[in-house]
Amino acid sequence: MSTDQSLVFIVDDDPSMRESLERLLRSVGQLAHAFGSTQEFLLSERPDVPGCLILDVRLPGRSGLEFQQELAKSDIRLPIVFITGHGDVAMSVTAMKAGAIEFLTKPFRDQDLLDAVHRGIEIDRGRRAESVMLGELWQRFDSLTPREREVMALVAAGQLNKQIAAEIDLSEITVKVHRSQVMRKMQAKSLPDLVRFADRLAADTTRR
Repeated sequence: MSTDQSLVFIVDDDPSMRESLERLLRSVGQLAHAFGSTQEFLLSERPDVPGCLILDVRLPGRSGLEFQQELAKSDIRLPIVFITGHGDVAMSVTAMKAGAIEFLTKPFRDQDLLDAVHRGIEIDRGRRAESVMLGELWQRFDSLTPREREVMALVAAGQLNKQIAAEIDLSEITVKVHRSQVMRKMQAKSLPDLVRFADRLAADTTRR
C-alpha cells in the first residue's frame, strides 16, 4: 500500500484496539493517527491529505453512526470504515446507506481492513481531484459575461447558432463570437467538452 502522503484516522475507545490498528497500518507503510473519542478527533489538526476514518460503532456518548451523521453535516467527507464487536444487519444497512464504504465485525481479517482502507483513500483522492477540477471550472465560468453564460447554456442544451440567435435576439455572427469566447474562456477543446463542463457545474450547483 502506497501512502502517497495519505493518513488514516482511527477512533476507538479501546486502547488495545487502537494500538493494534496503528501497528497493522504502519506495518504496510501507512501513516495512522488514533483517538480515544470523537471529541479528540474533532479537536485535532488534520493535514489536508487524502485519507479515511476507521470508526468504532459503539463509543461512549454519541455512537459511531451518530458521529457519521455529524461529520456529514459538518462537510467532513472522509470515507468511513466501521468496525464493531456487536454489529447487526440493521446497523450495517444504516451505515452503508449513509455512505460508509465498509462495515467489519470483530474479529475481522487484517487484509479485509487493509483493503477497505486502501479503497477509502482512493475514493478520497478521487474526490479531492474532482474538487480541484470543479474549483477551476467555476473560476473559468466566473470569467464569462452574463451574455456568454446565456450562450453557453443554450449551446450545452444542443441549440444551433441560428436557434440561439433567434431566442436571444442577436445576429448569428454575434452568437458565433460569443460562442468562440465561451470555448476559449472555459478551455473547452470541443463541444462535448463544453457540455461535460456545463453538466458538472449544474450537478455541483444541485449538490450545494
